[in-house]
Amino acid sequence: MSTRLDYTQQSPEITRKLVELSMTQRKASTIEAGLKRLVDLRASQMNGCGFCVDMHVKEALAGGEKQLRLHHVAIWRESDQFSPRERAAFAYAEALTAMKPEGVSDALYATVSEQFSEKELSDLTFVVTTINAWNRLNVAFHTLPGSMDKAYGLDKVAVG
Repeated sequence: MSTRLDYTQQSPEITRKLVELSMTQRKASTIEAGLKRLVDLRASQMNGCGFCVDMHVKEALAGGEKQLRLHHVAIWRESDQFSPRERAAFAYAEALTAMKPEGVSDALYATVSEQFSEKELSDLTFVVTTINAWNRLNVAFHTLPGSMDKAYGLDKVAVG
C-alpha cells in the first residue's frame, strides 16, 4: 500500500492546528502520559491505523512501557495486566471510537466517573477525540508506518 497524498502539505494550516491540539494535550492534560499512549494505541488498533499503531508502540517503549502490556492492549478484557483505571479508559475509548447510536451508556459513564475526576474525564475525551482524528487522516491517505520516525525522534527506539 502506498501513500495517496501528503495531507500535511495539502492542508498545512489545518494540520498545524491539529498538531497544536496534540501538543496542548501533552502540556495541559491531567491524563498521565503512559495511559494516554495506551489509549492512543487502543483507538489506533480499532481504527486499523498502521501508522499510529507503529508510532504509539514506539512512544510507549521509549516511555518505559513493558512489551507484554503493549501486546495485551488488544486483549485488555482478558488480561490481568491493567489497573481498573486503565480498563475504564480502554472501555471509554472503545465506546467513543466505535460510537453506537445510543452513545456512551450510563453504566459506562458511571464506571469511568469512578476512576477519573471531571477534569480528567474531559481531558480523556479530548485524548480519544484527537487520536481518532489522526487515525482517520492516516487511514484515508495510507500514511506508511515508520515514515515519520526520524521527525518524531522514534528512529532510535529499540523495538526488537
